[in-house]
Amino acid sequence: MSQTTLKRTPLFETVSQTGKMVDFAGFEMPVLFSSIKEEHVAVRENVGMFDVSHMGELFVSGPDALTFLQATLSNDISKIAVGQAQYNVLCQEDGGTVDDLLVYRLAETDYLLVVNASNIEKDEQHLRHYLTGDVTLENQSEQYGQIAVQGPRAEAILSGMTPLVLSEIGFFKFQRGTVAGVEMIVSRSGYTGEDGFELYMAAGDAPAVWQALLEQGVVPCGLGARDTLRFEACLPLYGHELSATISPIEAGMGFAVKPQVKPFVGSEVLLQQKEQGAPRRLIGLELLDKGIARQDAPVWHDGEVVGVVTTGTLPPTVGKAIAWALVPAEVAEQDQFEVEVRGKRLAAKRTATPFYRRTK
Repeated sequence: MSQTTLKRTPLFETVSQTGKMVDFAGFEMPVLFSSIKEEHVAVRENVGMFDVSHMGELFVSGPDALTFLQATLSNDISKIAVGQAQYNVLCQEDGGTVDDLLVYRLAETDYLLVVNASNIEKDEQHLRHYLTGDVTLENQSEQYGQIAVQGPRAEAILSGMTPLVLSEIGFFKFQRGTVAGVEMIVSRSGYTGEDGFELYMAAGDAPAVWQALLEQGVVPCGLGARDTLRFEACLPLYGHELSATISPIEAGMGFAVKPQVKPFVGSEVLLQQKEQGAPRRLIGLELLDKGIARQDAPVWHDGEVVGVVTTGTLPPTVGKAIAWALVPAEVAEQDQFEVEVRGKRLAAKRTATPFYRRTK
């Protein structure tokens, strides 16, 4: 019986000393350091940091880079100025999702695509399939480390570690500079629903930056808290809310899908879904009976199974058992549902999303 060797991030030796390590997307990653609740609360109320070096970095450059990205990505890439980032979806011909990602415009004809760890090779292969024109595509994922610093005190902590004026970096914007003496890209973005920054640096520099952040009192956080934080804020996770069989329109990501502006892979199907309505929708549920819904739990309405839970848990800030469920559009406005947990149907009601929104 063969064993799969897990990949390790540049921070493995550092985070494995105190973190509980698990297999995530083929990487050996920390799921927690203290407890999911403590780390979740640290990000909501103070400041925490995550090793997200497992994410992929694909660089697209050349005179035809913009034309190529316009033809393959869902959003209007022409709207991104140098120094800005934009949320995008990579789609199949049938409108299903290959991946969701961030696009950074580094220079006039240079772009950085930050993709999910589980999809790095698939995304590169997909993009190369459609590659035309004078364009260079480079997968430099192993050359980069990435640390996400998130929480209401993120700016204050990082400001003492960099000459950059962080207050001048708006949401989904970035600058190049030094933090703790290390050259990097500092992006005001994140995946927690809080203010914060994502730091991109050479792989070999990541341990020193992590140590410097620790010395400033930043709380190390694992994948467990990252998931509860993003779920409360209703930020989708590939393989849950987005997949090869779930379109970005069904997942509620229509703001990042512009088939009315330009053609791209899958745009015909997605334009139809935008104009006529998607066949399914994501809705928020609150469980009224005691129990916790998990991914793939059947969702019932009027005595029939109508959908499935994409993500469900009892997260610390909300303090209630909640779930995201994918259901047919015709029942999405109903109020009463049931979620099947361990063979028992638990009463649930539709509730507004996002489940959590920070006070600005």
